[in-house]
Amino acid sequence: MPTGSLQKIGFHLDLRVQAMPIKALHQQVRDLASLGYNTLLLEWEATYPYKKHPIISNKYAYTRDEVKGFIKECTKLGIDVIPLQQCLGHIEYILQHPRYEHLREDRRQRDLSQLCPCKPKQAMEVFTEIFADIAETHPSPYIHIGGDETYLLGDCPDCRAKVAKHGKSRLYVDYFTHIIAAVRKLGKRPILWADMLLKHHEAVSKFPKDTIFMDWNYGWEPNHFGDLANIQNYEMWGAPALRSAPDNHSLSTWEKHFENFRVYVPFTKKSGFKGIVLTSWSTSGEYGYEWEIYGDVMDMLPIRRVYPLSGYRMLFAAHMEAVKNEESLDTKAFVVRYAQERFGLNNRQAALFQKALWLNETMLQPKTPKKDREVAFESAVKTSRILHALKPTRNGRELSHFILMADLRELSTRWRRIEAKINSKDFTLAQVPAEIKKLSALIKESKKQDGRYIQLNEDYLYPQQIEEEIAYRNKKMMMIYDRLSRAGRK
Repeated sequence: MPTGSLQKIGFHLDLRVQAMPIKALHQQVRDLASLGYNTLLLEWEATYPYKKHPIISNKYAYTRDEVKGFIKECTKLGIDVIPLQQCLGHIEYILQHPRYEHLREDRRQRDLSQLCPCKPKQAMEVFTEIFADIAETHPSPYIHIGGDETYLLGDCPDCRAKVAKHGKSRLYVDYFTHIIAAVRKLGKRPILWADMLLKHHEAVSKFPKDTIFMDWNYGWEPNHFGDLANIQNYEMWGAPALRSAPDNHSLSTWEKHFENFRVYVPFTKKSGFKGIVLTSWSTSGEYGYEWEIYGDVMDMLPIRRVYPLSGYRMLFAAHMEAVKNEESLDTKAFVVRYAQERFGLNNRQAALFQKALWLNETMLQPKTPKKDREVAFESAVKTSRILHALKPTRNGRELSHFILMADLRELSTRWRRIEAKINSKDFTLAQVPAEIKKLSALIKESKKQDGRYIQLNEDYLYPQQIEEEIAYRNKKMMMIYDRLSRAGRK
């Protein structure tokens, strides 16, 4: 299998928003093993059963026996489970609790994503225990310690003073020096996301030489975050994406992800990277909050949700094919071949399947120009019609995910047109009844789609999560309907 220098071929499983029942988790890893993956980067977040910090674990947390049993099966399948434990940014799920509020970087108590790196002693009191806990259940020689998107660096007065004197790079490196020492003491090798150190590389030489940096690239030029040459003396792993912005419930950017594989995977081989991990973000990693008062969080509200991983097997397979290939992946040919082999489609239908997925990837928002909105609408209608006309002879359930995603997209383009109209300066009370009628029809159609969504994902997500996903997807359309219904009363 020509993989160049790549030794670790992994999949990143993000359980932050879409936690899977343990049975589905086992099935997922069996599917990955059958495709040839040998590594699982597991972002447990609040689904992990923290021994000394139980307040962090959420209502979907696995038991310790479930965690150990799952990792045991992964080991039998030849898959190394690397835990991903954030410890600077993206730790809202920790810092939201009063027990840890003294660590927050934002003294105004508005952004709970990041702790203060000028408090390493207090942070280590927490993370030394957490890392030891994770090391106990994960035999992997690695721990991924996060470190990406720490945009609050230098926000609090103490950090501002240090940045003024030494720079953001030193602030970042000094903090992670403490973290890495704790990880190495456990006999583990640290992995970090590379973006922040690429942006602020001045103190990079202070990192231990056995640190691994993971360069995440979702379709941009190689030096997007900063010159990779600045960290060339360290082992590098790459990370393309299966789901990333602007993907959401009503948009899966198929062409974008395939192009990411086509371009970036060969780059990692050519550059001598030692590993590659396909990321699968269930949300943007940003959150809003429901407050009692500032500083007292009632709930965290994810910004952007996406369709469950149950509908993306084709991208797992495409990524692995790109890794195996000596040449860049011929993406269109791969999709056609996948449709033929996986769904039993004939040549013509397989070509139509590929064409349908490539039609349009415009993210729809209130500010989307009318011309782009109409193109997206027409493309969504066409995609849906093409996919509904296909006649699979096998794996029809998998194809049903593609059809449902297309239908969700089409319905979204329809209510977004209504949203644009009622927000125009020419919209008057006299026009309300007609738009209520249109929305009412869309809501009925949406309920049918909800039923299909439940049927396709009932073994993949918990029932309450499915309800939450459905409510999230429909919320704005329902809010518009309720407002117009009140406005239209006689």
